[in-house]
Amino acid sequence: MNTIILATDGSLHSDAAARFLVESPLLNRDFVVHVVHCEPDVAGDVKSFIGKADIDAWHHEESGKAMQSVVGILTAANVGHECHELVGFTPEKIVEYAKQIDAGAIVIGSHHHSPLINAIRGSVSGRILAHSPCPVMLV
Repeated sequence: MNTIILATDGSLHSDAAARFLVESPLLNRDFVVHVVHCEPDVAGDVKSFIGKADIDAWHHEESGKAMQSVVGILTAANVGHECHELVGFTPEKIVEYAKQIDAGAIVIGSHHHSPLINAIRGSVSGRILAHSPCPVMLV
């Protein structure tokens, strides 16, 4: 069985990537999609005022909201999937997770920012492309 990571941020771009997986004749149905969403960790000063359980609950809630749409698309198409919530620096965590599960590919919906914006702010998909242990498909 092939393992594909579908990274989602809850955007329409992520939905397009999920629809691509469902509709694409390039991919066979012998795969499991690992839907991942990564929330940035909260700052240390926040952690001193809010307990770990509350922070974990907030991360869980935010990840659930971000994954909801793509999970609906995959479920409607009867595509096997699992959901995984990550916390930290998004590109680093997705690449680590891909290595951990020996992913066959990472699929990401691209936001198509200008090269200037990517140079200033950095691109999640660009960083994943640069460090991924497997092929990356930008939709």
